[in-house]
Amino acid sequence: MAELDLKLLTHGPRRGVMLVLSSPSGAGKTSVARRLLERERELELSVSVTTRPPRPGERDGVDYHFVDAERFARMVAAGELLEHAEVYGHRYGTPRAPVERALGAGRDVLFDIDWQGAQQLREKAAGDMVGVFILPPSLDELERRLRRRASDPEEVVRFRLSRLASDVSHWPEYDYVLINRDLEATVEAVRVILGAERLRRQRQPHLGAFVSQLRHGGG
Repeated sequence: MAELDLKLLTHGPRRGVMLVLSSPSGAGKTSVARRLLERERELELSVSVTTRPPRPGERDGVDYHFVDAERFARMVAAGELLEHAEVYGHRYGTPRAPVERALGAGRDVLFDIDWQGAQQLREKAAGDMVGVFILPPSLDELERRLRRRASDPEEVVRFRLSRLASDVSHWPEYDYVLINRDLEATVEAVRVILGAERLRRQRQPHLGAFVSQLRHGGG
């Protein structure tokens, strides 16, 4: 899918979109996020802070900001996080300052977070946020994906499978829900959603002035 040329369709700088992807662990949101970032030039990843240790291949400051529990607690107390939650025994949060800078500059920010974080973002920034919930095609396929990843011990895999019923119960809280049967199809569907959300009236702060010019015969 070709990228929309927003300058042909809008007037003046727009406000960015907070695109939130959530899913049960193993349903594919991280794979979707990576491909979106490769294809969408105006989309950047919100790099979360976390207290969990890095997985093989993860880089500090790129995949996550890895911090200890004490530093995380200080960030919460200082109001430096837009949202934070405990997931599978580790704490995760979204730094506030880089997100606010990006949105104001008309750049879109991608969030790879769970339903707890999405709820907090909705409370604080409902007008900026668009939520997409990704479901696995079946429990069997979810288990295959978790085991294929081979980065977690058996007890963690079993725990994540046991949480499926609870995790998927939050699907009504999202604007869009996709069943990830095919990764490419899911990625393209999210790109369609992002393209439409970029054109929402409330993300075009200069549109009112443009319409006023049209009404009064301005150039």
